[in-house]
Amino acid sequence: MGMTTKKLPTIKEIAKQLNISVSTVSRALHDHPSIGLRTKMRVQQLAKEMGYEPNQTAIFFKQRKTFTIGVILPYLIEDFFAGAISGIEAIANEHKYNVLIGQSNDDVEREKAIVTAFKNQRVDGIIVSLSKHTKNLDHFTALEKYQIPVVFFDRVPSSNAFNKVAFDMPHGTHQAISYLMEKGHRRIGIINGPKEMKSSKERTDTYMEVLQKKRLKIDMSLVAYCDLTKEGTAEAMESLLSLKQPPTAILAMNDYVVLDAIQYARSKKLKNNKDIVFVSYANLPITQYLENPPMASLEQYPKKQGEKAAELLLEQINSETEISPRNILIQGEMIFHKGK
Repeated sequence: MGMTTKKLPTIKEIAKQLNISVSTVSRALHDHPSIGLRTKMRVQQLAKEMGYEPNQTAIFFKQRKTFTIGVILPYLIEDFFAGAISGIEAIANEHKYNVLIGQSNDDVEREKAIVTAFKNQRVDGIIVSLSKHTKNLDHFTALEKYQIPVVFFDRVPSSNAFNKVAFDMPHGTHQAISYLMEKGHRRIGIINGPKEMKSSKERTDTYMEVLQKKRLKIDMSLVAYCDLTKEGTAEAMESLLSLKQPPTAILAMNDYVVLDAIQYARSKKLKNNKDIVFVSYANLPITQYLENPPMASLEQYPKKQGEKAAELLLEQINSETEISPRNILIQGEMIFHKGK
């Protein structure tokens, strides 16, 4: 995780701050009867404030490898993440590493609990796709002092201070919007994920850029946000379709959202690909079996993302020196669907 490795505070530092001997600190931390209560309290309080941990943990973390990596995902059931896992496991197995998997279910507390569990399992590194609500990354940056590197993939933080592998959202979005414009669409709606997701912002920014280039008026009422649930998608669709001039095309943040959106449009008697056109991201295998698929999907190559994330993590784990964080972007490709 780039950034300078913060060393764990030592007994020496505690002794220096309190102006007492190292052996006194050591005894106070071990509740030795020869040390007065007041000194014990002061030492233990300061140790707690500084995040001191008994030396054997620090040494244990530095010396031994467990040849295990942890992977944290929002949901295993999603095809995209299942594909990513295949990629991660392929690379891990090649290097004789085991993979532990935890699902955050898009819950920040759950994500934190998995990080703690992985830390206690002494994993050598962690690959993570963030929950859609994660704003604060302290539970990941805290792993630096144990020298457990972290690589983010797919749902990644915006800061470049981290190792990350992600789909090139601006490039893919540019492709999709330009394509829809070539097809004559001028009012293009967007269904984004939650506002705090980096990909939502990238989609909106790219959308505005393309419209500016084409000298078209930007109408932000065409950009809707949803929480990725069926209800959230229905609300987003309702707000888009009830506009005075509703969109003729909609770009949806993933194939699950687009399936709900298409269903909603049908319930309003709109014909898919005639009255309204949909383009989405991910290109799930299921789309090829649908009667009413989106017109096109942007393939995000999840297996490739998983492979790259695992390669990057192993490089971090096995490097003797600190490597600065790397950002890897995976280019997508538009795949066109024919309905049944």
